[in-house]
Amino acid sequence: MFTGIVEELGEVTAVEQLPDASRFRLRGPLVTEGAKHGDSIAVNGVCLTVVETADGEFTADVMQETLNRSSLGALEKGSRVNLERPMALGGRLGGHLVQGHVDGTGEILSRTPSEHWEIVKVALPAALSRYVVEKGSITVDGVSLTVVEAAADWFTVSLIPTTLALTTLGIKQPGDPVNLEVDVLAKYVERLLAAGVDPLQPKENHR
Repeated sequence: MFTGIVEELGEVTAVEQLPDASRFRLRGPLVTEGAKHGDSIAVNGVCLTVVETADGEFTADVMQETLNRSSLGALEKGSRVNLERPMALGGRLGGHLVQGHVDGTGEILSRTPSEHWEIVKVALPAALSRYVVEKGSITVDGVSLTVVEAAADWFTVSLIPTTLALTTLGIKQPGDPVNLEVDVLAKYVERLLAAGVDPLQPKENHR
């Protein structure tokens, strides 16, 4: 589980194409500190398993399913990436609950700079539209953000200077793909309601 608060702006140092997967080597001295085989690290919002670490870098194998559902397949040597370690139990939840399970990909449509922040408009897949609401939370390339406006096929977010400076959202341009993860709580509520369960009604005690 993650929070969507990016810890480090990393870099892809090598990409190996396999028959049905890809092996990435990524540089991230902070997130690899103390990391070991089997640990999880979120890369642009995608939860990946560490295969090995050395000299501030780590290797992760990405299966075809993940490549199909995310923008990781577009990464190449030199690409910058957002990195985050899993949250520690008992720690502060700075963003919102993020699983690192990408729901789909969007595309940067436009950027509108102002004096102190920047508004970024992102294309929204139709299948995810119902989960995105004004003032709600969404994860874009692993960054926990608050939705400013939500339409049927797009949404906007407002990026502060810190986010622009410390994540890849500061360098993404119109046309670039981004990974999207919607609020998992909204999906659970939808599932319960579809099953005819009213989450606001208390359960009866059966003896």
